[in-house]
Amino acid sequence: MISHLRGKLIQKSPTEITIDVNGVGYQVHIPLSTFEKIDKLDGDVSILTHMHVREDAMILFGFATEAEREIFRLLISISGIGPKIAQGILSGISTNDLREAILLGNIESLTSISGVGRKTAERIILELRSKLGKIEFPEQTVTPTSQQLKSRSEAIIALMSLGFNRTSAEQTVRTILSESGNKELPVEELIKRALHHSAKQR
Repeated sequence: MISHLRGKLIQKSPTEITIDVNGVGYQVHIPLSTFEKIDKLDGDVSILTHMHVREDAMILFGFATEAEREIFRLLISISGIGPKIAQGILSGISTNDLREAILLGNIESLTSISGVGRKTAERIILELRSKLGKIEFPEQTVTPTSQQLKSRSEAIIALMSLGFNRTSAEQTVRTILSESGNKELPVEELIKRALHHSAKQR
């Protein structure tokens, strides 16, 4: 099994990259969360991988962090969730937000991800809630409430539709919540403050 690749990044898109390792080009499918971490990179790159073996193909999926890969592996362990769906879930929500949504039972945050219906969201929560303690995530001083997590997810999606990439949207929303003392804010207020904050940074 191939657990990681290190080589020259010769092609990249939001869903896949090609890495040249000693003259051999490896096509690697990636979630958007990984693409955003390597978007500015050229030249040599190192990426963690998971090999999915089918009767007719061997497909590599790549991840920028161990947390992404472990969440991916947990997701595909659930009946009815294949690697493409898991890739889509990681493209629609950060690993920390996904973990929080599962631990809090926040079905609304999960169903806001494209391709995830209510039954799938319920299955994810039921099967992964007890397993997430095995994965180390960056510590957070404050755990968001269910309503705050829902508002934050909706605000991030709205900001992305306004031209933000996911990373900058998440960072801006986290900053706004921190400045407000992590109190719950309506989605509209989060978006307004985020836009104002972004304008000040220019």
